[in-house]
Amino acid sequence: MRARSIEELISLKGRRALVTGANGHLGKEISYTLAELGADLVLLDLPNNNFQKIIENLTKINKNINIEIIDCDLEDESSRNDLIEKINQEGKSLDILVNNAAFVGSTNISGWSEDFENQSLESWRRAIEVNVTSVFHLTKGLATSLMRSNHNSIINIASIYGVVAPNYSIYKNTPIANPSAYAVSKAGVIHLTKWLSTTLAPDIRVNSISPGGVYNDNLPEIFVKQYSEKVPMERMASSEDIKGAISFLATDLSSYITGQNIIVDGGWTVQ
Repeated sequence: MRARSIEELISLKGRRALVTGANGHLGKEISYTLAELGADLVLLDLPNNNFQKIIENLTKINKNINIEIIDCDLEDESSRNDLIEKINQEGKSLDILVNNAAFVGSTNISGWSEDFENQSLESWRRAIEVNVTSVFHLTKGLATSLMRSNHNSIINIASIYGVVAPNYSIYKNTPIANPSAYAVSKAGVIHLTKWLSTTLAPDIRVNSISPGGVYNDNLPEIFVKQYSEKVPMERMASSEDIKGAISFLATDLSSYITGQNIIVDGGWTVQ
């Protein structure tokens, strides 16, 4: 068998990827990365999302790919069932599934990003449903379509807070909190990844990525400063920092890797 070149191993031309939460901060970067590598895209997010800008950018990156937009509320089981039925009935293979959508620290719902005593059971249940249950449900429901591919890969987006407890000094004098359900759900995603990797082997590879804090323009300057002081690389992550891990796990560069959690945190968790 001829050894393939790096260029061949990293190409996603002719493959099809589904990205949940595709219109979010990381979701856009993940989609751009997969498009640059040649993948056709199925982009999923909540109803009433405006995908015009992301489609324009994707077309500039690679005008030769197919792009499909699907509305889906991952908090709703019937909406997830509709998505699964739609993908499976198309009869096409699905090569890559990126479970990226999640309630995050900045999600604006009551009882969520609050001090512990004010975090509500409702926000806990909603986060577990989106962050963990939907990952299980989509993986289970789309496994048949993924098995049609000889180059399949599931990538679950977790977090450093699924690995370590929060350092509360970074939140001092800021309006930002650390929801308990976020950390617990992301730890669940990491272990679900490991469980699925042996359950679906050798047919489907399953890995996760745990980013550290990702910078955006809406973060208070004091939070960015306090966070960066705790990181060996002395900065927060940029959305671009996830491109390498996505490229690696989505392509045949990682064809013998499953059940792993790649931490992209500038060194936060080594201390």
